[in-house]
Amino acid sequence: MPACGQPAQPSPATWQHGHVTAATHSTLFPQAPDTADAVLDGLDPEQREVATALHGPVCVLAGAGTGKTRAITHRIAYGVRAGILQPSSVLAVTFTNRAAGEMRGRLRQLGAAGVQARTFHSAALRQLQYFWPKAIGGSMPRLVDRKIQLVADAAAACRIRLDRNELRDVTAEIEWSKVTQTVPADYAPAAAKAGREAPRDPAEIAQIYNVYEDLKRDRSVMDFEDVLLLTVAILQDRHDIADQVRSQYQHFVVDEYQDVSPLQQRLLELWLGERDNLCVVGDASQTIYSFTGATPDHLLDFRTRHPGATVVKLVRDYRSTPQVVHLANGLLAQASGRAADHRLELISQRDAGPEPVYTEYTDEPAEAEGAARRIRELMASGVPASEIAILFRTNSQSESYEQALADAGVPYQLRGAERFFDRPEVRKAGIALRGAARFGGNDTLLDDAVDLPSQVRAVLSGEGWTTEPPAGSGAVRERWESLAALVNLAQDFAAAKTGATLADLVAELDERANAQHAPTVQGVTLASLHSAKGLEWDVVFLVGVAEGMMPITYAKTDEQVEEERRLLYVGVTRARRHLHVSWALTRAPGGRANRRPSRFLDGLRPGSTATVGRAAARGSGGVERGFTSRPDSTPRRTQRSPARCRVCGRTLTDAGEMKLMRCEGCPSDMDEGLYERLREWRGVQARLSGQPDFCVFTDKTLMAIAETEPTTPDELARIPGVLKRKLDRYGDDVLAICAGQELEQGSDGE
Repeated sequence: MPACGQPAQPSPATWQHGHVTAATHSTLFPQAPDTADAVLDGLDPEQREVATALHGPVCVLAGAGTGKTRAITHRIAYGVRAGILQPSSVLAVTFTNRAAGEMRGRLRQLGAAGVQARTFHSAALRQLQYFWPKAIGGSMPRLVDRKIQLVADAAAACRIRLDRNELRDVTAEIEWSKVTQTVPADYAPAAAKAGREAPRDPAEIAQIYNVYEDLKRDRSVMDFEDVLLLTVAILQDRHDIADQVRSQYQHFVVDEYQDVSPLQQRLLELWLGERDNLCVVGDASQTIYSFTGATPDHLLDFRTRHPGATVVKLVRDYRSTPQVVHLANGLLAQASGRAADHRLELISQRDAGPEPVYTEYTDEPAEAEGAARRIRELMASGVPASEIAILFRTNSQSESYEQALADAGVPYQLRGAERFFDRPEVRKAGIALRGAARFGGNDTLLDDAVDLPSQVRAVLSGEGWTTEPPAGSGAVRERWESLAALVNLAQDFAAAKTGATLADLVAELDERANAQHAPTVQGVTLASLHSAKGLEWDVVFLVGVAEGMMPITYAKTDEQVEEERRLLYVGVTRARRHLHVSWALTRAPGGRANRRPSRFLDGLRPGSTATVGRAAARGSGGVERGFTSRPDSTPRRTQRSPARCRVCGRTLTDAGEMKLMRCEGCPSDMDEGLYERLREWRGVQARLSGQPDFCVFTDKTLMAIAETEPTTPDELARIPGVLKRKLDRYGDDVLAICAGQELEQGSDGE
C-alpha cells in the first residue's frame, strides 16, 4: 500500500489521477526528487498550499487520513531544496520518538537531511545540556527515566501507603501538575478546577508531590517535566541564551498541535520570541488526551494570536473508504462544544467499499466469539492478521478477546496493555485463590461463603475488589476491572459446572493462561482506543460500543462526554476498508438484557433515531489568507523600546545590565537589608515549589527590586524579569517585603 499522499507507481503522478493514497507504509528506497519543484509532484492543491507557504504563521487543520505528515515534510523539503530554508535553521517538533524518526526518514528521502526533527523533551534536553554550564554552572542533575520509584520514596517519607496502582495514578497526577505548571501548594484547587478525579486525598497528593521535589533536589536528579521547566526558566531569565537559541532556529513546525500542554506552549513561545515563522498542524476532533494536560485551545486560538496566519484545511481523506468516512462525519455532526465548532468534513478519495457492519450480540462472550469467527473468515480470504485490529475502550476488555482468538487459533498481539493473566493484580489474585483452594478450610474469611462465586468474592475482597467500582479512571479503575473479570468468570464457571470448587476454578484459570501463549508476530492487534492513535488497519473491529463503556460511566460532564465521542471518532478513522461495530445486551449468558447501543450511534446505525443534528461543518477544504496588514482593531504586538541605564542613560545590551536597569559600573543605591530579605524569601518559595532559586527570581532581578523599591504592581511589573505570571504569583509578597511588612510563616505567594 503506498504512503499517505505517495504516488502508487514510480513514475511522477498527480493527485487527480488517484495516486495520492492512504497508509503509513512507504517505498523502502525511493528516489529523491531531482528539483525543488519535483518535491511538489503528487501533492493535492491543499497539500501544495502547505508546502509552499514558507513565510509567516501557518495553521494546518488536518483531518484523519488527509496526509498531514506528507504535507509538512514536503513543506520543509521544498523550502530547503529551493534555498529558502537552511536545514540547520529548522526545528520540527513531534510528540513521540517514533514520529520524529519517521519525519527524519521522510526528509532524508526528499533530499532534506540535516533538519532537526525531535520531541519537545528531546529538543529541550539538548539545549539544557549545552547551556547548563553557562546558565547554572556545575554538574547538571541526572535525568531519571522513570519517576515512579522516587514517588514511592516520597510517599514512604510521608508515611502514606500506596499500592502499585495508586502509585501509578499519583505519579500521573504529579506529571499533570508539572505540565500545567501547578506547584504542590496549588495542586488541590487546580485539580478541583480541572475536574480531576484524584486517586487519593488531594492534600496527600500535594504532600507527596512536595516531598518528591525535595528528594529530587537532594539526590541531584530531574525528571522529564523538569527538562521543560528548567529550559523555560533559563530562556525566560537569560535573554542572551534565548537570543542564541533563536539565532540557531528560524523556522518551527509542530505536529499534533492539539496535544500541546501549557508548558510546551510556553517553551514554543520562548523559542519563537518576537518572530512568527511557525507552522502548526492538528485536528481538534482528535483531542483525546486532556487528562494528561493536553488542550486544543492553542490550536483553536492560533488565528487570534496570529491574525496574519494562513490557514489551510486538509479534508481529502486518502485512508478510508467513503462508507467509513460517512460514519466518521456523522459522529462529529452530532458533537457539541468548541472543538466541534471547528470540525472538518472529510471527503474520501478512495473507491467505494463495504458498508460498516453493526452487530448486536446477546452477551459479551458471544460478541468476542463473533469477532474471532469473522476474523478467521477474513484471514481465510487473504487478509493478513497484521492488517486487522480489535479496539476497545479499556484494557480490562481484552481478556475475552484474547481467549476467543486463542480458542479460534488466531495469533494476536497486545498494544499498550499487558496480557490479562500477566497483569500484576491478576497474578496476585491467582496466588490468593490457589492458597484459599488449598487451605480454605482454616480461613475465617470463607466461613460465610456458601458457593464458589461467594468464595471468590471473599478472597478477592482482600485484594481490592469491591461490590461497586471506584470513582474515576486510571490504574485503580483498571485494577478493579481486572478483579471484577475474575469474579464474573467464577460466576459463569459455577453456572456452567454444577458443584465446581475453588480448586476446579484454579485449574480452569491455569488452562486459560496457557491457552493464551499465542505468537505475537503478524498477529491481530488488540488495543485500547487511546493506544491506537496514529495507527491504521485494513479491518477494524470496534467492540463494546454500548452505553456505560462508550461513553464510559465516569464521563459525567459535557466536556468528558464529548471527549468520549472524539475517542470513538479516532477509532472509526483507523479503518481503511472494513469496519465492524458491535455491542452486547448483557455481560454474561443468561443475564438481564439491559444494555443499549452507544448514544453516539443514534441516527447512524440502521434502525436508530437520529439525534438533532448541528449545522454543516465549517471545515470544507481550502485556504484562508491572513491579513497582510492588521486591521486597526487588531492590537499590534508591543515593540520593546531600547533599554537605558537609569543612572547614566546609556543604551543597555547586556542581559544582566538590562535586568538591573543600569550599567554594572554605575553606582548602586540598593538597600542591602531589603536585598537579603528578598533572598531569604526566595529560598522559601523555591523550597515550596520544588524548583531552583533562580526559577523564582534571579539575583539580578532581586537586586533591581532592592534598588527601585517598587510600591505598586505597575512599578514592579516594569522591572525586567518580573513577568506577568510571576507578578500574579509573587507580587503581593514582594511589595509587602519592600514596604517593610512581615510575611506569615510559610507564605507561598497566595
